[in-house]
Amino acid sequence: MLVKLLTIVFFFSLLSQFPKSFSQILNFTYNGFRPPLTNISIQGITTVTPNGLLMLTNSTRMKSGHAFYTKPIRFKDSPNGTVSSFSTTFVFAIHSQIPILSGHGIAFVIAPNASLPYALASQYIGLFNIANNGNNTNHVFAVELDTIRNTEFNDFDDNHVGIDINSLESEKSSPAGWWDKKGQFKNLTLISRKRIQVWVDYDGRTHQIDVTMAPFTKDKPRKPLVSIVRDLSPVLLQDMFVGFSSATGSYVSEHFVLGWSFRVKGEAPPLALSKLPKLPKWEPKKIDIFYKNWMPTASIFFVPFLFISSLIVLVRSILRRRRKFAEELEDWETECGKNWLKFKDLYFATEGFKEKEVLGSGGFGSVYRGVMPKTKKEIAVKRVSNKSRQGLKEFVSEIVSIGRMSYRNLVPLVGYCRRKDELLLVYDYMPNGSLDKYLYNSPEETLDWKQRIKVIKGVASALFYLHEEWEQVVIHRDVKASNVLLDAEHNGRLGDFGLARLCGHGTDPHTTRVAGTFGYLSPDHIRTGKATTATDVFAFGVLLLEVAFGVLLLEVACGRRPIQIQNETGVLLKDWVFELWNEGNILDARDPNLGTEYDQSEVEMVLKLGLLCSHSNPHVRPTMRQVLHFLRGDTVLPDLSPLDFCELGLSRINHGLSELGMSTNGSSIVDSIVSGGR
Repeated sequence: MLVKLLTIVFFFSLLSQFPKSFSQILNFTYNGFRPPLTNISIQGITTVTPNGLLMLTNSTRMKSGHAFYTKPIRFKDSPNGTVSSFSTTFVFAIHSQIPILSGHGIAFVIAPNASLPYALASQYIGLFNIANNGNNTNHVFAVELDTIRNTEFNDFDDNHVGIDINSLESEKSSPAGWWDKKGQFKNLTLISRKRIQVWVDYDGRTHQIDVTMAPFTKDKPRKPLVSIVRDLSPVLLQDMFVGFSSATGSYVSEHFVLGWSFRVKGEAPPLALSKLPKLPKWEPKKIDIFYKNWMPTASIFFVPFLFISSLIVLVRSILRRRRKFAEELEDWETECGKNWLKFKDLYFATEGFKEKEVLGSGGFGSVYRGVMPKTKKEIAVKRVSNKSRQGLKEFVSEIVSIGRMSYRNLVPLVGYCRRKDELLLVYDYMPNGSLDKYLYNSPEETLDWKQRIKVIKGVASALFYLHEEWEQVVIHRDVKASNVLLDAEHNGRLGDFGLARLCGHGTDPHTTRVAGTFGYLSPDHIRTGKATTATDVFAFGVLLLEVAFGVLLLEVACGRRPIQIQNETGVLLKDWVFELWNEGNILDARDPNLGTEYDQSEVEMVLKLGLLCSHSNPHVRPTMRQVLHFLRGDTVLPDLSPLDFCELGLSRINHGLSELGMSTNGSSIVDSIVSGGR
């Protein structure tokens, strides 16, 4: 009886383990994609031909196409585990209408979703866009078969294979080709219209990535074409989707996938090459025969005629363009943007962008006041230069970030327009202008304390929304007094999202370059180059992911810029306030323009909160949720002394930037502060 019982237990234990082990090994094989198509989703201009060819792109210009396996594939046994070995092989062919010109190639891709809705066509191959290319939060691995040379991605030719991780700038690439049995390298032309087989293999133990290719009739070469060692565990999530992406540009190509197999924890099943669908027969076009046989002779007469005709057309085109307003509109603008506005309407709204309508100017360009001709709505139009790559990046970043937001303490983006070298962003007009004009340079008009605390709470609410309440975490990177605008009721509204960066909740922001206005930059950002919400809390600053809220609190409370020049030495305003506090006279830091109508305890609280937000240790700074609790009186700010701040590690700027990044102690005080607003 006992033996039977043990046998039953052992049998059921085996049954319980079998599905688990089986679920860890996934493989599929498509020897053609004949309808009805199972477990393959297609998007964009991708189609399936009647004989079973997966046609990623057609003859449509500036479009992308995607095809993904619809079921998620488990690459890790646990969310924080290592990526398992995987392997894939596929056969492709590219047909270019003009033999020497083509679209932008094909990419095998592993992505977090079975679609890439915000990806662009052309040089982005349907993988990324100008705003997210290079972001670690993409979690994308791809092998590109690129047929266009893009210098912005450091491509070395127009016929190469590259390994891409979160960016179109390949980790490693090689001219397309294969190694024969004698160890000789043979070139392959990707747009040859011939069938080519590709193998992609990842070793989960050694982290080696191999990409191999060969002509359709050849076996898999022993030597890979491209090989690197990269741990994909930080790149791939536990469950991912696999598929293909392709795109056309000014020139078009038909990109085909004939067969495909994939496997996790093993080698991809071999394709039955004899069962793969046939490619269509491409007859030579008459124009090709003409070029081959007659063009050498006809060019003597044809080229001058063509030159003169082109010159006439060009002159007429220039004259016609001068009589009309030229505008630009691309696919990504309808996907990522909000409302596209006519340049003609903006031109008349600002009276031709006259100097008298200028509200302000900066490194980006100028801001003009205007009134829309039809609706009579007051607007502010920011003209951004499109000549630099950074200008276009900031333009797209602003549309992608604020274009889909709607919040009472953010400056609403009404729409945008692109024309030649000009990028135009249109906002609601804020009749009371920017906050800095009420604080600096002996202002003719100032704000009383009630108005100032109202502005502070508004901006705090805006940052809390960006950091925690929106669908993604938004790090503003350019929060400063000149970017805080006041509406008709003197509500503070945060604007200018040209440098904003988006990342997922709970993800680790990636390192970037340091830029901004000294005095607004947090020391941890200067030291590491990493943007976090804590650096937004430090300095409502400029040009960077990491700018802080505390310095702006000091600006609003004291009416002084964060850095003042005293005896030709830069002294942070926070050090000046801290010195007064240390002497027991912290209220002497208040702006003299406040007069006598203010709450002394509230001003003192704001000054101390400003010091806390601009603390050199990012772990000491409160979150925006906690800041709001303090400002609204839901939580009382701990009664800290200057000594407490010293124990927390507050250091002075004139001791050197190296001291600003020093680690600190005093965790018990930190814990009491942090727990106060939760």
